[in-house]
Amino acid sequence: MIQSDLDDIEQIRARIRAMSDLELRKYGRAARDLADPKKNPLADRIRRSSFNQTRARTEWKRRHPKAS
Repeated sequence: MIQSDLDDIEQIRARIRAMSDLELRKYGRAARDLADPKKNPLADRIRRSSFNQTRARTEWKRRHPKAS
């Protein structure tokens, strides 16, 4: 079971890395909307979308680091 979860995470990461910036923004926004209880009545049951939102945000920050 744990190995399957790790494989799923790696597949999500690989798919996100392959997205263009525009696709990544759309993906992150869609994940955010799925996790928002005001927009989705089943949001409290959906943990994966909040995980996907976090992955999308992490990938965006990796691609666009703040200039120091």
